[in-house]
Amino acid sequence: MHPQIIDCINNKRLLITGASGYLASNLAEFLKDTPCTIRRLSSKARLTSLKGIATYEDIQGDILDSSVWKTALDQVDIVFHFAAQTSIYEAEKDPITDYQVNVLPMLQMLETCKKNRRKPDILFTGAATTVGLPTKLPVNETFPDLPITVYDNHKLLAELYLQYYSRMGFVRGTTLRLANVYGPGPKSSSKDRGIINMMVKKALCGKNLTIYGEGKCVRDYIYIKDTLLAFLLALVNINQLNEKYFFLGSGEGNSISKAIYQIAKKTNLKTGKNIGVDHIDPPNELSAIESRNFIADSASFTKITGWEPQYSLSEGIDLTLDFFCSQNNK
Repeated sequence: MHPQIIDCINNKRLLITGASGYLASNLAEFLKDTPCTIRRLSSKARLTSLKGIATYEDIQGDILDSSVWKTALDQVDIVFHFAAQTSIYEAEKDPITDYQVNVLPMLQMLETCKKNRRKPDILFTGAATTVGLPTKLPVNETFPDLPITVYDNHKLLAELYLQYYSRMGFVRGTTLRLANVYGPGPKSSSKDRGIINMMVKKALCGKNLTIYGEGKCVRDYIYIKDTLLAFLLALVNINQLNEKYFFLGSGEGNSISKAIYQIAKKTNLKTGKNIGVDHIDPPNELSAIESRNFIADSASFTKITGWEPQYSLSEGIDLTLDFFCSQNNK
């Protein structure tokens, strides 16, 4: 752990929303040996017990309930707002519910901060797909926001609320727009998220992997530890990042096909299982956003924070395979 990060959160009270989710649960475990108080807000009654130096306070509550925020934010110094509905397909089916989950809680949280006159630092997970279908790569903060899904519209709206309340001085906040995050951790709550992890687990079960069409679309896969470090360094540098957003990715583009074939090959070598790859026709209801090509240009973020990704896709897949293998052997 960077000394700057330890100094920044030492003896502070942190709130992590969506605590049972993939990113939030990884962060809570990542910080378990840091002297701080971690308040975990989740709709689930039980969260994984973690042992370490950190003190954990668990709150079961619905982020749609405005009264929950008063309790959750009490004496909080730092907020990692990770709670979200993450499926673009569910958002299209029910835009109102998606708004209620992905926008309204942000506004309720910010209003609670305003009324309590407490100014926590807020780190928010934005979506790299807010730019829609970019015509050139890599993508940075100079690109216009052209969302083509309900989900991305709502993620952008929540982001804009955070920018506004930060600008007005009620909080300090920044957004990291995430590319395709993968690596050890719990299953994603959405079927259309966490594809690398999903394929790794499928391969370890001895099943063939599937690719829609030729799988030529390019993605920026970023390993979970690189992602967590970025959020913590963003916190350290919140003064310079306040009111802004940044694209976060490895900066390395890989086609979907290349990534899936790597998983199959590495699983074959590790387990001896003969994992094949099947190319299938995409479903008729496949969202247009799935046809995007994306690589993040995180140079602006790196210049301010010093953050740099440490894991290549090949290394990340190896570590992910090791993790899920160990889980299967328990």
